[in-house]
Amino acid sequence: MTPRDIFPDSPNAPLPGTEAPKKALFIDRWGTLLELPPRGHRARFADTEFTDRALDSLFRASQAGWAIYLIGNEDAVARGRISEHTWETFERDLLEAMAAAGVSVARNYACLEHPVHGKGVRMKDSVFLLPNTGAMYHSMQHDGIHLGGSWVIGDSTIELAAGWRAGCRTAGVRTGLATEDGVLEIDPEFVADDLTEVLAQILRLSQVARH
Repeated sequence: MTPRDIFPDSPNAPLPGTEAPKKALFIDRWGTLLELPPRGHRARFADTEFTDRALDSLFRASQAGWAIYLIGNEDAVARGRISEHTWETFERDLLEAMAAAGVSVARNYACLEHPVHGKGVRMKDSVFLLPNTGAMYHSMQHDGIHLGGSWVIGDSTIELAAGWRAGCRTAGVRTGLATEDGVLEIDPEFVADDLTEVLAQILRLSQVARH
């Protein structure tokens, strides 16, 4: 019996157990994917800009087999500075803009809670509050993501510390906070000028690893 006999509709499908591990890019929103807003938040996506060439780079990464995940603490929602409805509208517009550029987001992790500064029902802790590792482990458990072969990319020490704690590889960008917020001690694998440069380096490293 051949693989074609087992999978008649997918003649090139790998045999069960021989698939390549699923790898992911966990991308921080503010300061990494999106330009950091001057006053801490943006209410409208129309007022927001992607960092230089970010969408083109993410499209190339997705074409190379990387699953794209968004991560981030949304303090403006937790603190009541913008409403949940405003945030949902912002996220919808963000994802639509990414989809229009050919970038599919596997999951969109946004923590809207904070145990100290949260308002009302938002005053609580969450496994998704970075530097907690809920986003990474959720993707592993539900999507089969291999964390050791995945990357967390961000402009602050908080998301990079979360990546290290989850066993991911980490890379910083010099946009946004440029990893100089000083909240936590981190030692990323490398730091590049922006998300585009980070993704180019990751693609080069993955090509070298295959040869």
